[in-house]
Amino acid sequence: MSENLFRYAKNVTAYVTDYGYRMEVLNPWDSTASLGSFALVDEQHDAAKVTDGQAVVVQLPVQSVISFSSTQWSVFMQLNEISRVKGILEGRYVHDPQMIALLKEGVIKDVGTESAMDVESVIQMRPDIILYSPYFDGNQTNLKVTGAALFPFADYLENTPLGRAEWIRVVGMMTGREEEADAWFEDIETRYQQLSGLCAEVSERPTVFSDLAFNGQWYIAGGQSYIAKLFADAGADYIWKDNPSTASFPLDSETILAQAKHADFWRVANSTSLPMTYESLKKENAIYALFDAYKNHRILVCDIQETGYFEKSQIEPDILLADFICFFHPEIMADYQENYQPKYYHLMVGQ
Repeated sequence: MSENLFRYAKNVTAYVTDYGYRMEVLNPWDSTASLGSFALVDEQHDAAKVTDGQAVVVQLPVQSVISFSSTQWSVFMQLNEISRVKGILEGRYVHDPQMIALLKEGVIKDVGTESAMDVESVIQMRPDIILYSPYFDGNQTNLKVTGAALFPFADYLENTPLGRAEWIRVVGMMTGREEEADAWFEDIETRYQQLSGLCAEVSERPTVFSDLAFNGQWYIAGGQSYIAKLFADAGADYIWKDNPSTASFPLDSETILAQAKHADFWRVANSTSLPMTYESLKKENAIYALFDAYKNHRILVCDIQETGYFEKSQIEPDILLADFICFFHPEIMADYQENYQPKYYHLMVGQ
């Protein structure tokens, strides 16, 4: 058997076969299990004549796709293959102008939400494949009636920036655009490694923590999580870097204050249409004003809606990294790219 084609992604494997690719999506919650096996059959072979154990057989290139996540359809768009996408979820949250136009024109249909998908419309669309987002307790029984191949697109479960971005190559294989997808990813990989290499030996590493309380509960990203890896590669010391978890875990406000009070930076995300300010943050929770990062105006905020963070950031880890370096080590960023303008993050405004 050939070597696994993926170098960073841990939740998917792909091997070259005599008919195309044998791909398997691994179960991140159970290392002994699989979320699905697929025989991706190239144009030179007839999928009707291919069998490979229990693998779901899919003829390439896929002609009709339902995409559950913006991180999926944005890759089709980048590869100039958006015409293959016939339906998406959560259309009201779309930020990309091209996708907004396609939805308005009816070229692509909004088929609802994950909890309330319009299954009848999907059946009528007769998609070749549905790219869904797998969850620990998820059940795709309702999707089976569509007759489409169900592909668990587990990109968001990768714990490294390059691991998530490498799922670009999955779409490349599905659309027959392997060369373009591989070249795109290699450019990302090169820039990411150049930037992280510049920060690898910095003598002074600013401390940073992340996130806000939500509905009375404050979740902290684990020390082996995606965001923790970005902080480390940007030359910062994440307050919970020694925590072994790849997921978020709850902590009470007093404990967080005790450990992160003197952190140099604080990273937060704003999902509302109104800008987040120091005034609004203090009104939300008085304890926020006790952190040094608040007092010193060193809160880095990402406006989710304005930046289209959920649509593009996962496939632009090099830009995310550059953003953080711009604030953590401005002298390094100035040498690498003069007058760099951060795309996703900015220092919070207000008093």
